[in-house]
Amino acid sequence: MVLKYLNNHAETSENHRDDTLQTKYYKTSKDKALLALENYFKNNTDFEITSISNERGEMSVITKRGKKAFIVITVIMVRPFQTAIDFSVTAESAFPFDFGFSTKLIQKLYNQMSKELPLISNNH
Repeated sequence: MVLKYLNNHAETSENHRDDTLQTKYYKTSKDKALLALENYFKNNTDFEITSISNERGEMSVITKRGKKAFIVITVIMVRPFQTAIDFSVTAESAFPFDFGFSTKLIQKLYNQMSKELPLISNNH
């Protein structure tokens, strides 16, 4: 687990060895998940949305305060009212590592989405 601190990038995936970075599934539609994400980022002065593609279910966001990071969010409806949200975070750093910043940011974003959308489970 030391590797997550010696990197400037973290992303979620279906079978990630760090369970906090496993894809989370929500009981919602793709459009409602994208809207919840959009509302969160628009109402949070720490972030700025740089692009949204509703068709592809993707959103790009940058951080505006503190450590600079680029976030790509992917939203995929795997079946009716079962939607996966994945995050990819790359932190800007003078070093090739961010001391776990990108992982912590993903965990924070998942916690926020789990307050706004009904979480099904980590594994569908």
